[in-house]
Amino acid sequence: MLTTPGRLPAGGRVTLRALWNVTRRTVPVVLAAVAVPVILAPVPAARADDVRDSQREVLRTLGLPAAWRISEGRGVTVAVLDSGVDLDHRDLAGSVTEGRDFTAGANPPGVSPLRLHGTYMASLIAGHGHGPGGADGVIGVAPRARVLSVRVILEDEEPGFREFNTAERYENVVARGIRHAVDRGADVINMSISKELATREERSAIRYAISKGVVLVAAAGNEGAEEPDSSGNAPYSYPAAFPGVVSVAATDRGLRRASFSNRNPSVLVAAPGVDILGAGPGDEYWVGRGTSQATALVSGVAALIKAKYPKMSPVLVVQAITEGATRRPTGGYDTGTGFGVVNATRALTAAARISRHTLTAKGAGGAGGHDPARPLGLAAEPVRVVHRDRDRITLYGGVAVAAGLGAVVSLIALAVLVGRTRSSGTFEEPAPDPLTTPWP
Repeated sequence: MLTTPGRLPAGGRVTLRALWNVTRRTVPVVLAAVAVPVILAPVPAARADDVRDSQREVLRTLGLPAAWRISEGRGVTVAVLDSGVDLDHRDLAGSVTEGRDFTAGANPPGVSPLRLHGTYMASLIAGHGHGPGGADGVIGVAPRARVLSVRVILEDEEPGFREFNTAERYENVVARGIRHAVDRGADVINMSISKELATREERSAIRYAISKGVVLVAAAGNEGAEEPDSSGNAPYSYPAAFPGVVSVAATDRGLRRASFSNRNPSVLVAAPGVDILGAGPGDEYWVGRGTSQATALVSGVAALIKAKYPKMSPVLVVQAITEGATRRPTGGYDTGTGFGVVNATRALTAAARISRHTLTAKGAGGAGGHDPARPLGLAAEPVRVVHRDRDRITLYGGVAVAAGLGAVVSLIALAVLVGRTRSSGTFEEPAPDPLTTPWP
């Protein structure tokens, strides 16, 4: 691993580090850890303002320069369910609120979280740069949005990684993190995480979030290079594959499906996911690839829409994102890139049109919506339990069966008797009646 550069002042020289982003683990209980900083190759030292230059192609692909004239995400909170965020990174300082740490107890006492992956994702969503006019460093898709950091995973290098991924008490940290984010006022939840197995608690938490008007975005997973199944699909990943969650695939520099990106019918849209530059703890910068990065970019677009149209429901935000997609596949959809590559300007244009025709339904449940973890409907009277006499039921049932069989036998006997009468009887000419027979 490369030597970690120290914290540098604005305008100093920084070292960019390369990161391959793996978003799925094969572990017994919780498959939620996502980031493995495997160094591919060092990038030569660059001036801090070169960071922004390295982002230029991605910003152009997403249509952000024009989109920022409409919305910069001000007033929106994006919850980043991840490994934690460095609150002091100069490109994020002042924009991050630290939420709960649902991994507490996995690491030994006194061990500080690394916060690599979470900082990286947060910078892609809401980085505001630094220096005069914020012209240096990482600029996120929604630079005026706020970030709520909710720690739900550990990174490979942390000593508690194995404990976290095997202990049953951490099985539903993602579900608890979603509910916590919703209750803390998140408008968008970014989940650049992926695991093989779904849980009932996660499904319920996702429904709860949607009922509160929160948009959920998750990574489709990085197993796309594996041998596909008989249907031609790569494995499904959760929480991306849950209904109501925006499942994001990654594209390469040519805006084609990246070789590692999962392909299956859960994929809704795609975004750039190769050679994506972002921030790391301690004022570092990283270059990486994965559906995690693509997911963070799409969460930023969702934040732009929610900032401009705060009352727009999650399903309509998703509709605007899909309508605004570019590079649509032949036929309009495929399992590799979904409905196409997300474009912020076009999505905001679609949202403007959709917002003019939006009505808010108000039901008996109130504006707060219904908690799907609780039963539907009004409180009912206690269920009346009827105790039945099994012996009597058996007796009466036997009598009924016997009676039915007797009736069937009687009908058969009657039919046979009638048949015999008709077949054995002979017709005789009646004798003439002397009183009625005419004279010859």
